[in-house]
Amino acid sequence: MPELWAGTDAGKAAHHCTVIDTDGTKVLSRRRRRVPNNEPELLELIGDVLALAEDSPVTWAVDLNAGGGALLIALLTSHGQRLLYIPGRTVHHASRGYRGDGKTDAKDAYVIADQARMRRDLQPLQEWDEIAVDLKILTARRYDLAADRTRAINRLRAQLLEYFPALERAFDYAASQAALVLLTGYQTPAGLRRVGPSRLATWLKNRKVRGAQAMADAAVAAAQAQHTAVAGESTAAAVVNTLARSVLALDQEIAAIDAQIAARFREHRDAEVLLSMPGMGPLLGAEFIACTGGDMDAFGSAGRLAGVAGLAPVPRDSGRISGNMRRPHRYHRRLLRVFYLSAQIAARFCPTSKTFYDRKRAEGKNHKQAILALARRRLDVLWALIRDHRTFTTEPPHPNLATA
Repeated sequence: MPELWAGTDAGKAAHHCTVIDTDGTKVLSRRRRRVPNNEPELLELIGDVLALAEDSPVTWAVDLNAGGGALLIALLTSHGQRLLYIPGRTVHHASRGYRGDGKTDAKDAYVIADQARMRRDLQPLQEWDEIAVDLKILTARRYDLAADRTRAINRLRAQLLEYFPALERAFDYAASQAALVLLTGYQTPAGLRRVGPSRLATWLKNRKVRGAQAMADAAVAAAQAQHTAVAGESTAAAVVNTLARSVLALDQEIAAIDAQIAARFREHRDAEVLLSMPGMGPLLGAEFIACTGGDMDAFGSAGRLAGVAGLAPVPRDSGRISGNMRRPHRYHRRLLRVFYLSAQIAARFCPTSKTFYDRKRAEGKNHKQAILALARRRLDVLWALIRDHRTFTTEPPHPNLATA
């Protein structure tokens, strides 16, 4: 058993660290002096704790697994220290069981250390390989870009609706780049009527827009339906122009980062296995690596991975009521998205997955329940494929292959 537990309440600029022994007694506390989030000071802290432990092992625990705690985590893993991660929500709820209603960083550090001492369900933090870290950064950036694009589209539609509702209804601006190209040149009813369908179609063709004539006809028809200029039309049109150009620029950036993600993902050792799964393309495969670190040993079993992904139901029994199952409240949303979307695709295009989906629907499950059941089954399959280092096939595995 470890003899010392070091709990660290991590922050952006500084950390608080408390070290306790097997009885929960404080043997070191940085309560009065914060530890700056700089390498020299953090190395000094690690040295002080190891000197205090002498030859006894130390278990470290931290409430952040990224952001402000990243440098401390990197230093601890590079020095071969055992490190546990305790989510901030867990620390918050656990603090209610300790004396006093106040909240301080020093108290949180003690709670983190004490929880690491008592609990046996905490997963150790492991150092990720370079590809997994790169994919985590790139996929996070893609999420931000997609969110920015959605916000810009919503603002554009709202602005159009205020002064030109017919044009707002005419096109799906979230799916049609051609409609966005149109808005970079013409945004008002008078402007569209003035240019006319023929010249507008030529203008669109010069910008490589497909179906230019049909789009020009629809836009001019919308303009013919409104002859009243709403107050603030010119200013609103300028805003729409700017938003349309920003969405087109975001589309280019998203396309570029998609190519970067796909290229980096294919360098991963499990890329071929993931791509062999029906419904799992480079982007979803990269998302899987980014969410899991690409190391299945960190989870221990397929059931544990399913629990993290929210695909393993938990009981909700009380008194005489038993057998009730529900989805856990805490799970990895992005990891669930990976399995759910890939299962939706596989249910349409993979005969094996479609057969399983149809069987679940025949049992009375609705579409969402059937997809979740399929996602859980596919998780087990993917786990076995990564474990055995083989690709997906509809043929049964050779009996000599390793099994769990």
